[in-house]
Amino acid sequence: MRLGVPRNPGAEHRLAVVTPDAAGRLTDLGYDVVVEPGAGDGARMPAAEYVAAGARVAERTEVWSADVVVTLDPPGPDELALLRPGTVLVSRLAPATDAELLADLAARGVTALALDAVPRISRAQALDVLSALSNVAGYRAVIEAADEFGGMFTGQVTAAGSTPPARVFVIGAGVAGLAAIGTAVSLGAEVYAFDVRPEAAEQIESLGARVVRADAATQDVSADGYASAQSADQEAAALRAYADQSAQADVVITTALVRGTAPTTITHEMVGSMRPGSVVVDLAASGGGNCEATVPGERVVTDRGVVVLGYTDLPARLPQHSSRLLGTVVVNLLTLLTPARDGTPLLDLEDAVVRGMTVARGGQVLWPPPPVQVSAAPPPAPESDAGAVGAGVAPDPALRRRRRTLLAGLGAVAAGALVAISPSDVVGHYTVFALAVVVGFYVISNVTHALHTPLMAQTNAISGIIMVGALLQIGDPSPVVTTLAVLAAALASINVFGGFLVTRRMLGMFRRDPEAS
Repeated sequence: MRLGVPRNPGAEHRLAVVTPDAAGRLTDLGYDVVVEPGAGDGARMPAAEYVAAGARVAERTEVWSADVVVTLDPPGPDELALLRPGTVLVSRLAPATDAELLADLAARGVTALALDAVPRISRAQALDVLSALSNVAGYRAVIEAADEFGGMFTGQVTAAGSTPPARVFVIGAGVAGLAAIGTAVSLGAEVYAFDVRPEAAEQIESLGARVVRADAATQDVSADGYASAQSADQEAAALRAYADQSAQADVVITTALVRGTAPTTITHEMVGSMRPGSVVVDLAASGGGNCEATVPGERVVTDRGVVVLGYTDLPARLPQHSSRLLGTVVVNLLTLLTPARDGTPLLDLEDAVVRGMTVARGGQVLWPPPPVQVSAAPPPAPESDAGAVGAGVAPDPALRRRRRTLLAGLGAVAAGALVAISPSDVVGHYTVFALAVVVGFYVISNVTHALHTPLMAQTNAISGIIMVGALLQIGDPSPVVTTLAVLAAALASINVFGGFLVTRRMLGMFRRDPEAS
């Protein structure tokens, strides 16, 4: 079948949804790839590279009348007229907000797959265009803010004096927010971040930022992995946190989107309380903007000199990188749809990923899709025995506390009895062991996530000491001592070799692949 790659119109015309490398891989899947002239020019990918990869350059009419059409933005009225019945259209279609387009596609007999409707399950991550471009947008947001900000992000100590680091506040710790946090931290800024999802706190801290906490604004994990709209009380608590942090920040980056709509997180009053020269980068400008001063697509300077950036084309400002990500997503999707590698896509609507993306087929609109349970949701609680508590009713917290207290008391009694019957020279060892357990617990539990890898290497060294001590005890006349020594040596060996193997794999993630360079 013929697979058409039109030139991307609109604000993101610099992006190429299919790169020359991706075109070659699609050709290997059996497709006859035809590319509109200029489709890769914005990303500095000339037509000659597409031809060298096995694609053909064809005029606009032939591209849009292909059996499969892959484009980033939805077709306009002129392009819709060129689509043939039975064509498979792969594009961002905003199915939740553009019902008219879905109806037009269904009326024309087009099978439409929305790149922005990928279910958020682990198996579909390689097809998630939104996450791929959000990662780039988060990085670019910090670059734009650094360009506008009148100082360096990192603190400086010189003979002429010192300057403090810039203070950055990030609202939202999704893909874009985490990318912005990581970039700002790497530039030396003092970064604070907030997210309504409590599970995001660990991710924020792992990147070296500080978590802004507002317990009254947090939400439970949703069933589909997305944040939901806040209640009035939650919204009020969140706004208080935003007001406090924005007044202290040099740069504020907002990323909050709920089903494509941007809730207000930065009010005019908050902007008015920011210092002159401060910068707000609104990554939710495409959904209306999180900041009340945002004008989508524009740079605004307030009366107090606060710069508000509402750019909606941030991924297109890094066209080569973004285009490679888009091309990889398209190849992954077509590989899923073409299991026989014969150039014929097969839509299995029993597949949750394919069904979630398919918004029109056979003259019918298939949006919204059936709900998909994702890993972010907690598993349902198992039903309890009827004799203990009511079916499906969680045990009483007070009862759980009493059980823990009882077990702790029994453990203390058992430990005391063991000490009482032990020889006097062994009691000192018990004391050292107990102190080591307490000290180890408090030391390890208070180590920041960023230091877990070197901590693992340190515990490997401690396990090495244990192994040496165990080896020295092997051969003791007491069979009990020898047995315990052999067991200790075996367990310490597993910890040492396994720990170093894990550390080696983690460090390998940060090494450049010689073949890739």
